[in-house]
Amino acid sequence: QLQLVEPGGGLVQPGGSLRLSCAASGFRLEYYAIGWYRQAPGQQREWVASVDTSGLIRDYVDSVKGRFSISRDNSKKTVYLQMNSLKPEDAAVYYCNTRPASDSWGQGTQVTVSS
Repeated sequence: QLQLVEPGGGLVQPGGSLRLSCAASGFRLEYYAIGWYRQAPGQQREWVASVDTSGLIRDYVDSVKGRFSISRDNSKKTVYLQMNSLKPEDAAVYYCNTRPASDSWGQGTQVTVSS
């Protein structure tokens, strides 16, 4: 089951940056494409970014292209989401999961973007 080992979320001002980390527990993360997802209050969970097993193929939802960057370090069994130029509309609970997503979701980490 994927678990967020280090909650990298928090409160940041618009235009600021945060880095989220996601490390696997109980399975070999390096064998799976991994995605980051988010859910804002009152909205459905949406896919944000994903990376293939090699780390070479990355994809993003249009709203974060050019601002977010997903990467992975298979030696550390960790996937990262670097979020720059954050906007208030990026505020949400962020989750990592396989891509496509499994039914197993962690608790997520809260990202708040506010001045």
